[in-house]
Amino acid sequence: MINNDCECTGCQFRNVAFSTLETGQVNDLCTFRQEFSYQKGGIIHREGDPIRDFKYLRSGLVKVFRKTGAGSEQIIAITKPFDFVSNISIFSEDRYKYSVSALEESKVCNIKLDYIKELVAGNGRFALELMTKISRISDKIILQSLDIRKRNLIGRVAYILLYFSRDIYDSGIFDLPVSRKEIADYISMSTANVIRTLSDFRKEGIIKLDGKTVEIVDIDKLDIISVRG
Repeated sequence: MINNDCECTGCQFRNVAFSTLETGQVNDLCTFRQEFSYQKGGIIHREGDPIRDFKYLRSGLVKVFRKTGAGSEQIIAITKPFDFVSNISIFSEDRYKYSVSALEESKVCNIKLDYIKELVAGNGRFALELMTKISRISDKIILQSLDIRKRNLIGRVAYILLYFSRDIYDSGIFDLPVSRKEIADYISMSTANVIRTLSDFRKEGIIKLDGKTVEIVDIDKLDIISVRG
């Protein structure tokens, strides 16, 4: 669903990436902006689609992934609002190198890329701010991938549970936004191993499980497993 009602001036994202722009320039964004709503599972863009817009997640949760030769997914990142991972290659590529889909009901704002490029060319402060944000997001994805891969199986599962709890939901009780298989894809382990590890954590009293709902009971122990893993 498309929403063209403009709220750029008061949008929280202005403080994230457009704080160097004057109010008139922010108002101009309305001419080049569209807001799209996606239900869970909705594809925001696919690998190979042409890059025409600057996109940022206004609300919801998304995953960034690529299809492997075997037909499964390689999940690169799971990200919350204002981490605009879909823009990592907008200045270097003509087509997306990965797909993005909604993990829950989400809203995405699209701004015509040609307009963003005009702003970059004419406003050095804006260009620096934007490049800094994109660089930080790139670093975050790379460092998280390295952090996950240096751990063993139980350390990886503990790490991802803490990531959901602290970085995504800021709560010790949350619904897993992804399936066990998607967790396995994310941390490069088998689905059976992920299921078994979650079951072991439950038996040891570290977490409670009720379907997709997770409650972290012993966060200190989960922290130790994550660090030592």
